[in-house]
Amino acid sequence: MQVAEFRRNLALLDAEIEASGGFDADDLVDGYRPEPYGIVLVRGDEIEPVPVEWLWREWLALGKTHLLAGAPGQGKTTIAMSMAATVSSGGCWPNGAICSAGNVLIWSAEDDFADTLLPRLIRMGADRRRVFFIKGVRLDGELATFNPARDMAGLTATARAIGNVKLLIVDPVVSAVAGDSHNNGDVRKALQPIVDLASNLHCAAIGITHLSKGTAGRDPVERVTGSIAFTAVVRVVMVAAKVEGEDGDRRILVRSKSNLGPDDGGFEYSMEMGETLPGIEAASILWGNAITGSARDLLAVASAGPDGEKSAVASAELFLRELLTVTTASKVVQSEAKEAGHAWATVRRAAEALGVIMKKGPSGWYWQLPQLPA
Repeated sequence: MQVAEFRRNLALLDAEIEASGGFDADDLVDGYRPEPYGIVLVRGDEIEPVPVEWLWREWLALGKTHLLAGAPGQGKTTIAMSMAATVSSGGCWPNGAICSAGNVLIWSAEDDFADTLLPRLIRMGADRRRVFFIKGVRLDGELATFNPARDMAGLTATARAIGNVKLLIVDPVVSAVAGDSHNNGDVRKALQPIVDLASNLHCAAIGITHLSKGTAGRDPVERVTGSIAFTAVVRVVMVAAKVEGEDGDRRILVRSKSNLGPDDGGFEYSMEMGETLPGIEAASILWGNAITGSARDLLAVASAGPDGEKSAVASAELFLRELLTVTTASKVVQSEAKEAGHAWATVRRAAEALGVIMKKGPSGWYWQLPQLPA
């Protein structure tokens, strides 16, 4: 019955085309005449199997989309900048593997290029000539906000003109969603242009997002903020977290999902503030030992605080203790606090509780902990 009905519909469609005089010259493109509706199939023996191509083996795959998630304050953006620095400079990955150098595209809807992202990249050894920030689009002579639903084809063409683009970073990935970030349909529709761009350019794409508060102990994939489509669409999910250890807290980056390879294991890392250029300080990532185990087991002892068990002020105090290991510009504190998800009023209360010293220098205000030398 279904086959017969399908054939009748095709016959009706052909009759309508014939009655309308068929296709005119405008329907012809390079000699191609559109055909009536029909399902296109490819038989298995007509497809040539190919291996997955890796930018970073078992972590970042060329032509695929990835997600980097974590609770506020875990340095997700800085980790992404570390990866960008490695790609742009042809440096080494945390496991010692050498990366083939390539160009990087960065689309950030939150952090400033000049005072936040670029200083981090420079501090971590990036080749600035290979890093391109997506500033916006030119529409009728005016600079407009980049819109992936509208501008991805233009970005693809621009990236091809640049050549050798191997990494795209979208921070945060929710900025690509024009609709409801908790709606599967809206999220899938919004992420598809990013998936297509990664495939068309044969580059690795990384979207950055948060973990939901109060979800400790659940499967890491289920903890990602928003629709489950965020983790369903991507091929690899990475999670950055702080966990409790015998020698104190430590930070780890783990794989919590992979459709392309192992979905366990990871690396320890730490964050460090330091001077990048005279008068300019920035955060950097220092990679540590490889770790083994499933993401769920490794994250089961995730420290309280940014994930909801400590008070907001106590969490902000912890944030400031970690950030203010050196005297830090006020605008850097604001930027880092925003990335970590701390309200500025809460940060000010935490600073008062810690006795943070605020002093004015030649280029603005600076913060330091009272135990640091003045």
